Amino acid sequence: MTEKSCGFVALIGEPNAGKSTLLNQMVGAKVSIVTHKVQTTRSRIRGIAIEGDAQLVFVDTPGLFRPRRRLDRAMVAAAWSGASDADVVVLLIEAHRGLTEGAAAIIDGLDAHIKSGKKIALALNKIDRVKADSLLKLSSELNARYKFAATFMISAEKGHGVADLRKWLAGEMKPGPWLYPEDQIADVPLRMIASEITREKLTLRLHQELPYQLTVETDSWVERKDGSVRVDQYIYVARDGHKGIILGPKGETIKAVSMAARKEMSEFLGQTVHLFLQIKVRPNWLEEPERYSEMGLNFRDGSV
Repeated sequence: MTEKSCGFVALIGEPNAGKSTLLNQMVGAKVSIVTHKVQTTRSRIRGIAIEGDAQLVFVDTPGLFRPRRRLDRAMVAAAWSGASDADVVVLLIEAHRGLTEGAAAIIDGLDAHIKSGKKIALALNKIDRVKADSLLKLSSELNARYKFAATFMISAEKGHGVADLRKWLAGEMKPGPWLYPEDQIADVPLRMIASEITREKLTLRLHQELPYQLTVETDSWVERKDGSVRVDQYIYVARDGHKGIILGPKGETIKAVSMAARKEMSEFLGQTVHLFLQIKVRPNWLEEPERYSEMGLNFRDGSV
């Protein structure tokens, strides 16, 4: 009988580098929200994949960027903490953007935040957007800047190269028992997944800064006798004016968000969901420790 192995893999990179897409591809199901907008992932989401006799626990971290406010600082602290705690780290760089200022800052910060001796792999993502010679040039440039344990060319969205990366990661896991049952794909409370689904739908419908000024919390979760579940959620916004934007003309926006979120929750849970949304104006929610706890972030990490 082959020996089992298990370990944690942190996915790090700039906002929108494709970490959540890669996590979902590795797990084979959607456990982390994906939008075209940056800084969508706020908390550390864990997805679980099996490769042979290895159980890989992926940690999708918030994007690393220059923080401007408390929430930003708490997100960046969570990302570096996730990388520091993991057994192996995968740095995602968008192939078509190359060595950006943000990517350079992350590479320069690797030694300061991650213990020496820990393996860090480089994954050049979105390879379908660039020519092969440009890819090889970028790979050489990045490996000259930092000694990566291995380099992979992938398209997280299309799945190209993902199997090779997963096999390599499986080979790096330490012998030991699996931490989760074989059929478990995420280590996130269902209440948080439900909140994240609603927040994703809001992010996709709303424009500019508003998605960053709101948060969603699941207030109650009641299993009904008929096998369905009632989910009550609060959407917290910072200003009174935001309430009207989320409601939309004749309540159309909130209705569309609720319908899309309810449909996805029902598919994810495999049971009928009755979703009830309420909007609450809390001008200082970005300064309330409880809101950070709900997101799995440390309020103190946001201090200057």
